[in-house]
Amino acid sequence: MEQWKVEHLYSLSETIAAKIFEGAEYPWEVLAKIKDFIVELGKSLPEELYEKRGENIWVAKSAKIFPSAYINGPAIIDEDAEVRHCAFIRGSAVVGKGAVVGNSTELKNVILFNKVQVPHYNYVGDSILGYKAHMGAGSITSNVKSDKTLVSVKFREECLETGLKKFGAMLGDHVEVGCNSVLNPGTVVGKGASIYPTSSVRGYVPENSIYKKEGEIAARR
Repeated sequence: MEQWKVEHLYSLSETIAAKIFEGAEYPWEVLAKIKDFIVELGKSLPEELYEKRGENIWVAKSAKIFPSAYINGPAIIDEDAEVRHCAFIRGSAVVGKGAVVGNSTELKNVILFNKVQVPHYNYVGDSILGYKAHMGAGSITSNVKSDKTLVSVKFREECLETGLKKFGAMLGDHVEVGCNSVLNPGTVVGKGASIYPTSSVRGYVPENSIYKKEGEIAARR
């Protein structure tokens, strides 16, 4: 369980939302706070760098927003980020510096650290993606269990109840997710890990490992 904690997954210097993690042991503890946090942080953003583009929507002047993209507040789009054609930001979203939200990608209640890429047909909900994490085309987070019960995080004999009904995935820094993969509710992926394409992932994937399929996780050499 130690490896599931905030300090083992994320470089907090690589997000404008670092303060939301103060006092949090596990990253999913902040999911319920994202909406209100954005509203308060947005009010303090310098007007010379950010402009308000609607109710509780702050966009850095250096960010590139395609005309067909839709952004619902509260949301913060940080410097040099790119929100591409037909991206759908439903609200409660922090998009980090230099991050890419691609065509037909949908975000809801998320924190994307700096340089995150969700560039093609991704759904990311109730999730936190660490510095330079990348989700391949068509890969998604599944954030609600089919039986609607509360989500727990599991790895071998360890199990931690989160008390959350909605919980997508916690991806550490430099995580690579292969195309068309599904990250099931309660997925936690350690720093530097890779997920094979078309995988269905549940539970914890250790840092610097390669997830090939269920029950087969190899250490990175």
